[in-house]
Amino acid sequence: MSKPIVAIVGRPNVGKSTLFNQIGKKRVSIVDDMPGVTRDRIYLDAEWLNHEFTMIDTGGIEFDESNHILKSMRQQAQLAMDEADVILFLVDGRTGLTTADEEVARMLRSTKKPVVLGVNKIDSPQREMDVYEFYNLGLGDPIPLSASNAMNLGDLLDAIVAAFPEHEAEEKDEDEISIAVIGRPNVGKSSIVNAILGEERVIVSDVPGTTRDAIDTHFTKDGIKFTLIDTAGMRRRGKIDEPVERYSVMRSLRAIDRADVVLMMINAYEGITEQDKKIAGYAHESGKGVVIVVNKWDIYPDKDDKSTLRFTEELRDQLGFLQYAPVLYTSALTGQRVPRVTELVKYVAEQQSMRIKTSVLNDLIRDAVSINPPPMHRGKRLKILFMTQADIRPPKFIIFVNDPELMHFSYLRFIENKLRESFGFEGTPLQLIVRARDEEEYR
Repeated sequence: MSKPIVAIVGRPNVGKSTLFNQIGKKRVSIVDDMPGVTRDRIYLDAEWLNHEFTMIDTGGIEFDESNHILKSMRQQAQLAMDEADVILFLVDGRTGLTTADEEVARMLRSTKKPVVLGVNKIDSPQREMDVYEFYNLGLGDPIPLSASNAMNLGDLLDAIVAAFPEHEAEEKDEDEISIAVIGRPNVGKSSIVNAILGEERVIVSDVPGTTRDAIDTHFTKDGIKFTLIDTAGMRRRGKIDEPVERYSVMRSLRAIDRADVVLMMINAYEGITEQDKKIAGYAHESGKGVVIVVNKWDIYPDKDDKSTLRFTEELRDQLGFLQYAPVLYTSALTGQRVPRVTELVKYVAEQQSMRIKTSVLNDLIRDAVSINPPPMHRGKRLKILFMTQADIRPPKFIIFVNDPELMHFSYLRFIENKLRESFGFEGTPLQLIVRARDEEEYR
């Protein structure tokens, strides 16, 4: 099930980014603070009243056609609105209703999407009277709030989740592996999908997915059932007259949420970009299996015997949080190594579903601690009492200790490395959760 997308829109300087950051700061965010993942994002995964959703920040909407930058920002906001399930329209209560607000409201009415109207900078009861003029926008009841101090943030989130569309439950064959092909525009997503399907494909059915304008393709290869989640149509050329890479991430978000394994497409000729990091970071944080596919390898310049090694080192450096992901060099045009794609996907799906017995895990912990004892911290030493596996897809481990505050990130990474050395888990992130357990109770 893909998460609903909420786009925050409005004219410049109404507090969109402040609100976006406030939602994260108030621990509504469910994104882990994992070192190595780029934090320069325009999206935020959030949860409110058991509803998970993705919030998208946008630039301010201006209507000056002569200014190229303002025109581009408006186009980007339009794309965000096209992809959103709910639109949060933020206005400035101090400034009051403006002509620009009315222009934005006209845009929103044409989308036929649910709109929540938030009136920002209402930071005292005396200012609440400033809200009423915004009824003139014809977008329902305005919600007074102050993004800077989180006043009425809960009321705003209540209204947002109440506007989410009702999704029918999706039936999924447990033996079927869902693959999302993700990446920036023009990295070869459509080409790799066509190359994977090829002439030997066995199409079970073509059914609409929850991603707009996309088709999920079901096929069987070597007795294994797969679903390809199409994300190729990231740009609507009829509406956008220039690449809007900042928002190409949105369709990837929907596809990633629904996938078991993602193919993170990289353009070999262009190398790794900040946008690649954003998209790959979301896949990692969502706990999905990842295969990095470096496409267009046939036109990579100055190839020699060491080219692959150099490019892989650059990938590992730039995408440090995906050290576990296998890398495959392909050419969708020539078919080079394309048959290996589904083999790797199957392998990564198996790694995601691996379960390790508690007794085996605790043997590993004892060996790890004897090799590298936990360091002292403030005169106390961390004691690891036992570890157990709680879940799969992704594998989740609970580590019970005497005091979770004594667990340094570097030692947690050491345990993760030992897990990978012993059991593999190639292509899948691992979730390690540290909990307190009374030593006397354990004995």
